[in-house]
Amino acid sequence: MAKGYWVAHVDVDDPEVYEQYKTANAAPFAEYGARFLVRGGEGQQREGSGRARTVVIEFPSYEAALACYDSPGYQAAKALRDPVSTGDLVIVRGYDPD
Repeated sequence: MAKGYWVAHVDVDDPEVYEQYKTANAAPFAEYGARFLVRGGEGQQREGSGRARTVVIEFPSYEAALACYDSPGYQAAKALRDPVSTGDLVIVRGYDPD
């Protein structure tokens, strides 16, 4: 079964409130088996346009990635994030050669 990934590019306007979002998203991420692969680390924009933070989160399956996003717990966390950040998010099925 292919894993699922969230790939987000985010600009944060209020880091203090964004920390509240990070605290609030911990429970739904744990529930759906999320694992951070990239969480705003150092990077270089080589092509196109980007945002200040890049986040990549791995889930055990594509279905789990979708379910986490749609869950009431994550939507409550997202409500904290939305007013203080601008971002782009894609949920993608991982490559599974089998």
